[in-house]
Parts: sequence; structure tokens; C-alpha cells
Amino acid sequence: MTDKTMTAEQAVSRLESGMTLGIGGWGSRRKPMSLVGALLRSGVTDLTVVSYGGPDVGMLAAAGRIRKLVAPFVTLDSIPLEPHYRAARESGAFELMEVDEAMFMWGLHAAANRLPFLPVRAGIGSDVMRVNPGLRTVTSPYEDGETFVAMPALRLDAALVHLNRADRLGNGQYLGPDPYFDDLFCEAAEAAYMSCERIVDTAELTKEAAPQTLLVQRHTVTGVVEAPNGAHFTSCAPDYGRDEDAQREYATTPWPEYAARHLAPSEGARS
Repeated sequence: MTDKTMTAEQAVSRLESGMTLGIGGWGSRRKPMSLVGALLRSGVTDLTVVSYGGPDVGMLAAAGRIRKLVAPFVTLDSIPLEPHYRAARESGAFELMEVDEAMFMWGLHAAANRLPFLPVRAGIGSDVMRVNPGLRTVTSPYEDGETFVAMPALRLDAALVHLNRADRLGNGQYLGPDPYFDDLFCEAAEAAYMSCERIVDTAELTKEAAPQTLLVQRHTVTGVVEAPNGAHFTSCAPDYGRDEDAQREYATTPWPEYAARHLAPSEGARS
């Protein structure tokens, strides 16, 4: 048994420019914002980001850190389209692979199971195939002979996720209404770094919550970061909801000004 605790800066120090990075959470819900902040304070860039996108994508896009994005959407939930992402995308700042939500999920499943692809019905008959000419189809070898999209595995060099509770060994627990596929991000990655609201003893994880809440397993986690309020301004139910005032400020403030106001001076404001 190994104590995997580290700081956000130590976790990010293990990332390298050019990596494929998965970021857990969903839209503006339970995003690992403390880890994203540490990433923005680093010099890591030229990333392929894989995310059910929210402000994590918006900030990295505004800062010029993304080379390619793989996502089904980028939203702030109560603000439908992430504005900093939109500005970066409209300027042609990075390559985009936009897929259906289910295709994205099965891409993570394929990577987690070390498969090259998985067949999915989602995407057939839609513009997903037109805007992603690299996607291929596969025909069932059985009597049905059905045609599926062959969704490629979304293999990750590293993943960042945020959970409600964790122990020092890397077991992570969610207490809210939805797991947001954070387990798949960790399983699809060569290394996974999990922040949490609070580190507790292993026995405490199931003292007042069901074993099924133990979403992330220690064998998939490389490092654990205790980060109270570490998903802010996104939600981390039931610990706290989304900070709508803070999100509104982020969405309506030009990135250089926002970065100068909220990020460390060494990070700078790259637009």
C-alpha cells in the first residue's frame, strides 16, 4: 500500500507538453479546477484535451494550451455555450473532433478495456460522420449484418478528476447524483491524478455511504491531491453547488483581464 498524496503542483509537474489529457466532470459540474489552475500556471502546452467540456476547456483554450480538442460539447450548463471556448474555436485556434455523447463514452470504454475501438449506433445517419471523415464503420459479423460506427479508443496519457472524498491510497468516492464517467477517465489513462474535497481514512469512505459510491479504484490512480473547494466555481454536490456569480464573472470577462485577476502572476494571461 502506497501513500499517493501530493500537491497540485507536483501532479502537474508530471505532465508534459504534447500529451493527450483527459479531464473528468461534466460541463460545469465537478471539474478538477484546482488541478486545471495548476496546469495553467505551468508551461505545459500543445495538449490534446479529451473532455465533456466546461470551463476547463474554456480556460485552456483561452490560454492557448490546446492543440486538439475531443469533446461532445463545451458548456457552462446555466450558460449553454462556453464563451471562451467559442472565441478560441471561431478563431481556428485548435483542431476539433466533435462526437456524440454516447460515442465519447464508448471511446473511453474502449480505452479502459484496451480495445482499439467499440461499435456504436450513435452517429449513424448524422453529420458526425461528415465532420469526422477519419471515422470508420464496421459491419456486424452475425446474421443482423448491421452497420455501426467504429468509435476509436480515447487513449489518454494522463487524466485529471475531482471527487468528493478519497483516501491516501487512491480510492475515490462521489457523493452527488452522477459519477460523470470519472472512473473511465482514470481507467483510460496511463496516469491519473485525483483531487478531492477531503482525504479520509479508508474505513471512513463506507461508514456513512454505500460501497457503490467508491467510483475510482486505487489501482487506476497515480496521485491524490486534497483540495477543499477544488471544483469551484463548478459544482461538487452535495458539498456545494455551482457559484453562479463567479461563473458569470468568468463568462463575461475578457480572458486577459480574468487571468490577471484570478491567476498567479507567473501564469500570465495568454489569449
